[in-house]
Amino acid sequence: MTTFSSSDTAYLLLEDGRSFSGQAYGAPGLALGEVVFNTSMSGYQEILTDPSYTGQLVTMTYPLIGNYGVNRSDEESDGPKVSGFVVREGSRMYSSWRGEGGLHDYLDRHGVVGIAGVDTRALTRHIRAEGAMRGAIAPVSEASEAVLDRVRAHPRMEGLDLACGVSTDRRYEVPAVGEERFHVLAFDFGVKAHSPKLMAELGCRVTVLPANTPTEAIVEADPDGLFVSNGPGDPAMVEQAQGAILRLSEMGTPVFGICLGHQLISRAFGARTYKLPFGHHGGNHPVRNLNGGAIEITAQNHGFAVEQDGEGNIPGAPDLRTTHVNLYDGTVEGVSHRDRPVFSVQYHPEAAPGPHDSRYLFHQFLQSMEQCRTRT
Repeated sequence: MTTFSSSDTAYLLLEDGRSFSGQAYGAPGLALGEVVFNTSMSGYQEILTDPSYTGQLVTMTYPLIGNYGVNRSDEESDGPKVSGFVVREGSRMYSSWRGEGGLHDYLDRHGVVGIAGVDTRALTRHIRAEGAMRGAIAPVSEASEAVLDRVRAHPRMEGLDLACGVSTDRRYEVPAVGEERFHVLAFDFGVKAHSPKLMAELGCRVTVLPANTPTEAIVEADPDGLFVSNGPGDPAMVEQAQGAILRLSEMGTPVFGICLGHQLISRAFGARTYKLPFGHHGGNHPVRNLNGGAIEITAQNHGFAVEQDGEGNIPGAPDLRTTHVNLYDGTVEGVSHRDRPVFSVQYHPEAAPGPHDSRYLFHQFLQSMEQCRTRT
């Protein structure tokens, strides 16, 4: 089944003026955003529909993308959230018993501008050396001088609150599978569908809340636990969750956060965050668990990190201790509160896509809720 054939030329232009040529892929038009790269070898549909990629042009480093097509089961939200998509080779055929359509048609149907035929190896090396930067995917008919002006006028990721734009506008429930053991509130700052699903499979009824839900409404719900989700943008611009995190933790309610949620929990207790040079995006990032020393291969997607000093402490947050460290660059990958049932990790334990090394963290969340229920 042929899914892609295009002779329309296009180019990817970075804010420093470097250009990469290719062919139009997906929807026609021009797309602007921060250019990042993802090292996953598969899982492109989960990546496309991950709300944490809002505002970004995602480059896949694996050279062949689209070979198993797309399907409804692999979507992590209600559709693609990336601003644009960059691949080396967009497969002309797809073959899978789960396949329901081709990737090119999927992107076109959802209005996602893409480009194929790009030297993604050279692009990735450039971003690694120079840092993530703004860029544009444009048809060759668009003059590069005018496109470059638009790229340089486009907002930087620092200072952007993108979470509210991708959060649900109404609360909804994911019922527990089998007997209901706990009721968890999930703060949606761009939550992927797999996280509530995994908690539901462990016996949790999960109520997903809009990002602007007032703290008092969360406290009055008296949940067994609070889950703070992943999401896009600068964590310094997202303050909605801090009050609920502090109030519930004071009451002894377990709090668990991932990705942006990890940054928000850290900031709630006084930590600072900063922009990484080119972020962590992919399914092969090694992380050391300092509680025992095990190495986890993790799925990651973030552009910011929690500050630490030369001794591994977190300035401004003496109540937090570092629990996980990235083995690529030594950044903080996990924290826990010294006295309260609060913990978080920078990566994605739901692993959609990615390895399943870190799914124990959802069980750890359940154990924390069980212990709190026993004490009361």
